[in-house]
Amino acid sequence: MFLRRRVPESGPLKAAVIGAGAFGRHHAAKYAAMAQKGAVSLFAVADPSAEVRATITAKYDGVLAVADWRDLLGKVDLVSICSPAVTHYEIVKAFLNAGAHVLVEKPIATSREEAADLLAVAAETGRILTVGHQERFVFARTGLLDLDATPLEITCWRQGPWTGRGDDVSAVLDLMIHDLDLVHTLVPGAVAAVAARGFVEYGPFADEISATVTFTNGTLAHLETSRVAAERRRGLRAVYADGVVEIDFLTRAVTNTTPRPLGLFEMGDPLGESVSGFVDAALGVAPVLVTAEQAAQALSTALLIEEAAGVSQPLPVAERRVAVAG
Repeated sequence: MFLRRRVPESGPLKAAVIGAGAFGRHHAAKYAAMAQKGAVSLFAVADPSAEVRATITAKYDGVLAVADWRDLLGKVDLVSICSPAVTHYEIVKAFLNAGAHVLVEKPIATSREEAADLLAVAAETGRILTVGHQERFVFARTGLLDLDATPLEITCWRQGPWTGRGDDVSAVLDLMIHDLDLVHTLVPGAVAAVAARGFVEYGPFADEISATVTFTNGTLAHLETSRVAAERRRGLRAVYADGVVEIDFLTRAVTNTTPRPLGLFEMGDPLGESVSGFVDAALGVAPVLVTAEQAAQALSTALLIEEAAGVSQPLPVAERRVAVAG
């Protein structure tokens, strides 16, 4: 049984970041900046790389840097988990059981069983579990998520060149899951059917996926995701009974022919808002914007897409660079 650390009644919350790669370093910076307000302090960072740990200790005075995240169990009040997706379940569960509130980067886990277990553990321990679907904060500012209408059809595209990051899972769990979170936020109800096709370029998991998700209310969602595209393209088009909303994520252009007004598509600082909202929730000031249940729903649909495309298992090296039809 892990030692539980209670959130203190006074003084700043102790925060840790697990995994100090590209995203983890940003999380650490957000906690460090918030420390000036006194609500939270960056207490520690865990990363297996000695070079990364040295960089952290050089940048942040007094911050503990450890190789093994287990050394921080029972020592922190809240934690950002920015490690590879396949490690999320083990680390999230351990910190929840140790009494810490948890913000985990997407996806919440890599299987439905893992996600369900994490929801149960969060409920049992009374700890907050939220997931880093940061684009929800951007869309919330536009007012799109508050429209009193359900789209008849949604098209999402998210494409970019190969970077080598996130290849421990498919492009569905790495990238498309952002769009699935937005689609589920816009469309109430359950998934009725899924058709999908995947393409493995570098692998071992699918690097390019196209999918059509049919909801029980009749809404169709078309999703195109690639991490091996020649150029970056990101956007969303929602067709309503009385008009169309289209947003280009890169140029931030918004086209709206519906009678309902929308705000500008301003990126702002979604990660900062995510971390700040997480801290507020830990302090009991406000609920989190992205619940663990919502993240589990997006994961479930992502896994349905993988299964429909036949890319839920890694391909051997000899079979990579081939298309897989669902």
